[in-house]
Amino acid sequence: MLVLGFPAGPLQANCYVLARGDGEPCVVVDPGQDAAEPLAAQLDEHRLTPEAVLLTHGHFDHVMSAAKICAEHEIAAHVHPADRYMLADPGAALGPMGKQLFGDGPAGEEPAEVRELADGDVLELAGLRFDVAHTPGHTGGSVLFGVGTEEGGRLLLSGDTLFAGAIGRTDLPGGDHGQMLESLTNRVLPLDDETVVLPGHGPTTTIGRERAGNPFLQELPADAH
Repeated sequence: MLVLGFPAGPLQANCYVLARGDGEPCVVVDPGQDAAEPLAAQLDEHRLTPEAVLLTHGHFDHVMSAAKICAEHEIAAHVHPADRYMLADPGAALGPMGKQLFGDGPAGEEPAEVRELADGDVLELAGLRFDVAHTPGHTGGSVLFGVGTEEGGRLLLSGDTLFAGAIGRTDLPGGDHGQMLESLTNRVLPLDDETVVLPGHGPTTTIGRERAGNPFLQELPADAH
C-alpha cells in the first residue's frame, strides 16, 4: 500500500494520498490551501489517478483545493452534510476570524459533484475500503476514515479530531467540547493500539501512543481506555 502525505498552506494542514501502489487509482484526503501543486507533483511521480476526494471536515485549510482537483479529474468530493456549507463559504465556520480572512463573500467553491457521508458508511474506492465514523466536536460534520492495509495493519485518517499529543479545538462555530469528548471516548479509544493515526496537522502517531501520553485522552473515563 502506498501512503503519501505533505503539509500545505499557511496552517500546514496535512493532505494525504492513498493507493494500492504506484501506477494505480488513488484517493486524495483533505486537499486544502495551496495543495494542488504539490499534489500534482506526487501524482506525476507515482503515476497515480485520483478516483475520489475525501474530506475529514469542512474547514478551509482542509478543503480549499477540493473543487479544483475534482474538476481536473472529474471526480466527486465526499463530505458529511453538516460541513457541506463550508465548501462554498469557508469563512462561515470561523466566526470573526473568517470575516478577516474572507470578507463578506464566499472565497470557496463547492465541487460539481458532492457525495454526503453518513456514520457507518463503507466506501470502496481505488481498491481500498474506507470505514466512516462521524465524530462531531471539532466541527459538526467531522469524520474519521479507517482503512486497512494489505499487510494487515490499520490506518486512521483523523482530521482535526486527534493529533499527536493533542485534540482539535472546539471553540469555533460548530465546535462542541462535550461532543468532542464523546467522540474520543466512543470512536477513538476503542481502536487497537497498533492503529497508525494520520492526523490533520503534525506528525503521524498511533492510538497506543496517544492512549498512553495524550493528556486529553487520559482525562476521559477510565473504563473507556
